[in-house]
Amino acid sequence: MKRWIARAGWAVLGLVLAVLIGLMVWEPLAAGKSTAPDTDRTYEAEIVRSEFGVPHIYGETDADVAYGVAIAHSEDDFFTLQDVIAMSRGRYGAIAGEEGAQVDFAYHLLDARGTAERHYSALPADTRALFEAYATGLNQYADEHPAQIKLANLFPVNGQDVAAGFALRQPFFFGLGNTIGPLVSGDPLPREFGPAIPGYAPSDDAEPIMDRSGEDQVARALPIHMGEDGAMAGSNAWAIAPDKSGDGVTRLVSNSHQPWRGGVAWYEMVVQSNEGWHYAGANFPGSPFPFLGHNENLGWTNTVNRPDMTDIYRLEVDEAGENYRLDGKWIPLEQRSFTLPVKMGPLVLPVRQTVYRSAHGPVIRNDDGYFAIRYGGMDNLGQLDAYYRLNKAETLEEWETILARMDIPSTNFIYGDREGNIGYVYNAAIPDRPKGPNWRGILPGDDSSLIWKDVVEYSAIPKVVNPSSGWVYNANNQPYSAAGPADDIDPESVPAEMGVELKMTNRARRAEELMNRAGRIDRLTLERIKYDTGYVRADYVDTMLNSVALLDVTDDPELLEGQRLLAEWDLSSDGVGQGDAIALLMVRPWMSAEYQNKALPDAREELQRSVDHLITHFGRLDPPMSELLRLRQGDVDLPLDGGSDTLRASTLWDVDDDGRLSVRHGDSFLMFVEWERGKRVRSQSIQPYGAATTRPDSPHYADQAPLFVRKELKPVHFWRVDALKNAAHRKTVTNK
Repeated sequence: MKRWIARAGWAVLGLVLAVLIGLMVWEPLAAGKSTAPDTDRTYEAEIVRSEFGVPHIYGETDADVAYGVAIAHSEDDFFTLQDVIAMSRGRYGAIAGEEGAQVDFAYHLLDARGTAERHYSALPADTRALFEAYATGLNQYADEHPAQIKLANLFPVNGQDVAAGFALRQPFFFGLGNTIGPLVSGDPLPREFGPAIPGYAPSDDAEPIMDRSGEDQVARALPIHMGEDGAMAGSNAWAIAPDKSGDGVTRLVSNSHQPWRGGVAWYEMVVQSNEGWHYAGANFPGSPFPFLGHNENLGWTNTVNRPDMTDIYRLEVDEAGENYRLDGKWIPLEQRSFTLPVKMGPLVLPVRQTVYRSAHGPVIRNDDGYFAIRYGGMDNLGQLDAYYRLNKAETLEEWETILARMDIPSTNFIYGDREGNIGYVYNAAIPDRPKGPNWRGILPGDDSSLIWKDVVEYSAIPKVVNPSSGWVYNANNQPYSAAGPADDIDPESVPAEMGVELKMTNRARRAEELMNRAGRIDRLTLERIKYDTGYVRADYVDTMLNSVALLDVTDDPELLEGQRLLAEWDLSSDGVGQGDAIALLMVRPWMSAEYQNKALPDAREELQRSVDHLITHFGRLDPPMSELLRLRQGDVDLPLDGGSDTLRASTLWDVDDDGRLSVRHGDSFLMFVEWERGKRVRSQSIQPYGAATTRPDSPHYADQAPLFVRKELKPVHFWRVDALKNAAHRKTVTNK
């Protein structure tokens, strides 16, 4: 009997071990391998690295350069590139666990792979050649560095794999995740940022997301704009005409606010081919070309905008959940099941999920029913070609013609060029909605007339070109403040159906104030504006200060002292005032509520939290802010200024064990571009860390940090002669 029990025990143990081993190895086997690009083309590129490790990539053809971009970026951050490739193949959960599985669910829900399969072959041949070359570079690096690969069967990849990542990521820049998340969980939907539709009261709109302080956010540094980092995405941008600059120079300032690590962190480069591609700027991991920066003749930068790009339809579905009603007929509801890989320790759990699709678009099922989503830019892969063409545009007219295709679904553009032209474009592939329905609410799904087919034309979207003021700006604000009172767009000229946002960030209010005040905006004035740390006492800042002032905290000496410091705060995060540290802690929750249309925080709770933090870690309520706010990367530990929603942005941070706030999101890639009459374009740039943010052994892991905290810039060696003169390393790479 004992022997039988022992044998049974060993059998059970063997079965358990077999299951565990299966859970460790099933995912790569089930995923299978993709295929390498179907080409035997030979690529060759020269990579010249500057004194700061920034790659300058040269090639005979544009495709040679794209191949070199993949090699250079892999040398600096292959770790993050793998996350992006895993996301592009629906396998990110096998790396990042539950948070990665959320990205994979979106990949299947939005049919990112299907979009790539349907439209990739229709792209121009030279654009596809760019993506195939880039994939070849990734594959080569993976082959040559197998020890760095963190997920089996992730390589090889091809251009279509890379394109699928574009199809997935772009809708999240205009906030699609703010729709998907609540629909999946069954929570109330966020209010739109645009105006109410005439005839419908704002109260008819969806309810605000409830404040969920204390709940975990979606993981940070994801390769997609989701969670807290996505919700807090922002940027500043300026362009100054030569007459306004006072010295005849056209200036463009790119001041993006992105996470400092991960799949939507900027990577700087200069590219040049003998086919006319010559551009300095930055991209996100997974792209063969820069998304912003400048060429010899013109340049642009982007800021996130938040138009109403998404419409939601409530479907009437039969009891079996197999058909939905449309125009009085029952139509089969498309269903597709798949397995999400969810990493938990050494195991990867298979989780079965089902997504649905109707004539409207993706469908989400929750406890309240079935809801279809339709959004601007859906099932469009044209952005891959549009960004490439913008890189090579030579005139304002050519640049606008490309943008007018409406292939880039969202983001504001701020523009400048060598001819002295400047402009602001509220770029967005906004649905072309007919008047009548309440597009801010949930629409009936049984009426096909509500399924719009097209987006508004370029001529209809807000824009300002060459204003009399001589300047344009944007800080993630409504387009009706862009160029000064004499040139700003009249809100009444934009139909409510377009859902153009009406909000002003604190940064925008401050920029508007400083720009209107300046008689001449020369280089020094522009730098002072960009690095400004002031707040305007308006909106949520005013609400926060008033809420704290009204508290009765006479029973608690520490809260009373905190209240006093905030009452006397100088509305600046420059690190000079006594109240700067506690104000830094207090502003962020209100900014978060404002940015996400959440319920406002409780003033006493937030004051108590801030007071407790400072007393616990500093023993006082008024430590120098520079001791609290830090830039940390490896052994580098430097003081920072700025705050959440200041022009000098230190937006989000992690709280380290010693109570210091380690900034992870804020001023990121910063570039000043100048065109002076009779001279070649020149530019300067800076990043918070360096060119190799995931390579601690690299000298460029954090070598830009000291300059960044001192508000200094480094030269961009746009011209090859300068790049070679300042080269720290030079080599040729090829796939021969």
